[in-house]
Amino acid sequence: MERTFIIAEAGVNHNGDMSLAKELIDIAAEAKADAVKFQTFTTEEIISVYAPQAEYQKANTGKEESQFDMVKRLELPREHFKELADYAKTKNILFMSTAFDLANLEYLVKECDIPYIKIPSGEITNAPYLYGVARFRLPLILSTGMANLHEIEQALAILSYGWSGRDEPSSLQECLDYYETEEGKNILNGHITILQCTTEYPTPYEDVNLNAMRTIADAFGHPVGLSDHSLGIHIPVAAVAMGAQVIEKHFTKDCSLPGPDHKASLEPEELIHLVKHIRDVEAAMGSGVKEAQASEIKNIAIARRSLTAARDIQKGETYSKDNLACKRPGSGISAMKYWDYVGEECSQNIDIDQEIES
Repeated sequence: MERTFIIAEAGVNHNGDMSLAKELIDIAAEAKADAVKFQTFTTEEIISVYAPQAEYQKANTGKEESQFDMVKRLELPREHFKELADYAKTKNILFMSTAFDLANLEYLVKECDIPYIKIPSGEITNAPYLYGVARFRLPLILSTGMANLHEIEQALAILSYGWSGRDEPSSLQECLDYYETEEGKNILNGHITILQCTTEYPTPYEDVNLNAMRTIADAFGHPVGLSDHSLGIHIPVAAVAMGAQVIEKHFTKDCSLPGPDHKASLEPEELIHLVKHIRDVEAAMGSGVKEAQASEIKNIAIARRSLTAARDIQKGETYSKDNLACKRPGSGISAMKYWDYVGEECSQNIDIDQEIES
């Protein structure tokens, strides 16, 4: 099994504090996640002053305010992400950040050397953003919260068109027409992973829909994974057993901190356990070839049975159901040969419980 790429999603759980942001990098590195990811945005560019909070944001923050005001408090200046990227290098963990606009993405690509572009669920219907993202031609991770297969297909069509290097399209249909070509269908192969996601914090278990990963994989033929917002660590571990190649999970220093995402995030010890359990599951998946494993070969003779004498048997006597038994250890003639011996002549005296030798 390929190694699962584990993204420890710090998001905005730094609460606008650089020292806390660096602590989150420390936590992700200690947990041995593959990458730590933040969110880079300019509030004025992405949120109207009239945008309301989501219900989960109201519940998690306990404040009645605009989405703009809430998010503005969580914004870090663009240049701070270079400092965080450099700090992550000292901790030997990959630095990632989701950019919610193209100007910030360009900064992350050029100044922070991000290895992947993560497209958040909310931007899956943002056509010019998707086109611009693809033109950077970096590996893509696409979250699909709130989306259906038709919307995912439209997003893939735009991403494929942008990746091709073509000039900006005049319509969505132009992207869809390109996506129907053989080149359009295949151009993103090896360059994108699609994440099942449910945009609710925390996500009720009945809404996680792990089986949608398989539906997405079957529909589009790309690797899949899970961006998980449910409580605990068992859901992403199950996703790995189902074939997830990328796992993204929010974490925080302390779930009691103020902010919209802390309550749906893992605390440091939980993140450590998540990574360990995923690595254990990877090891347990094995090759798929059904054969005796190295650790169990030594137990074959102990657990299986051999043909033995059910009572003392005299030379020349005929083996029968009355004088043959199948007992441990399995170091002699296999009990699978039982019927081959019934009716044959015994060639020597055999004491009770001795293995049949010929």
